Amino acid sequence: MSDLLRVRIEQYYATAPLLFADAERFGSLRLFVRKTPGAPYYGGPGHAQPTAEMSSAVVAADIARVRARQRELGVPEAFEWLAEAAPTLRARIEAAGLPVEERPLMALDPNHAVDSRPLPGGVTLRVLTSDDPALPAALALPRLAFAEEGTAVGPAGREELSVVADELLVDGTVAAVRPTIRAGHKTLIAALASDGTPLAVGHYHPANDTTEIGGIGTLPLARRQGLAAAITAALVNHARDHGVSTVFLAYADDTIARIYARLGFRPAGSTLLIANQPARS
Repeated sequence: MSDLLRVRIEQYYATAPLLFADAERFGSLRLFVRKTPGAPYYGGPGHAQPTAEMSSAVVAADIARVRARQRELGVPEAFEWLAEAAPTLRARIEAAGLPVEERPLMALDPNHAVDSRPLPGGVTLRVLTSDDPALPAALALPRLAFAEEGTAVGPAGREELSVVADELLVDGTVAAVRPTIRAGHKTLIAALASDGTPLAVGHYHPANDTTEIGGIGTLPLARRQGLAAAITAALVNHARDHGVSTVFLAYADDTIARIYARLGFRPAGSTLLIANQPARS
């Protein structure tokens, strides 16, 4: 990974949450504390390579203070950071008893053009607005997609999607996301069947001229039709049309990575996070 790309990704991790959270400082670390409704954020390095300059005892104390604050807030004891930005932090977090998982990153060359991908008959792409009737189901779809990992066709379809969408309406998730979309802080693109049912979705949150693409998922019953690639290409081009030059993403499965590689994404370091805890919102 080039130094410029590393700096841009690191800056993204440090600034994107500030649209929705306050940063509380704990020595070498900081914790993003959500100030609006939504999924909680994480703790991580307070500045570039802080752990290279601090003793193990000092960093261990900072980790303990962040975890205590997370328990006080009632949020998961989650940390996330760019591996290359703080090379010694992983060992110190693991020494504190937290399991760390590595998630490889991929990025696009800013000069690499990404062509739109063909869609199955009757399927259309749409940038969802805050009051789009498909929004509840689009927000529900990743839960079903990520519950059945991989790319094999699965049983979950429209009926299951409707049930989860109703749950997100009741628990306030949909209401919490609407202002974020309205303000332009989140762009959500869906591949819709002819009846308006979302079959695949993805989103991005821009910060300055950088964004991470995330939440790309296909309804298990609709897999193996190229929808994930079509969503990814649409997100890239929409982001670029709106001033973003650096686009990156994380992946958990080599099969999925091959989809991104065919679009032109290349390896770009790793993000580290606490296993079995939420990644960045």
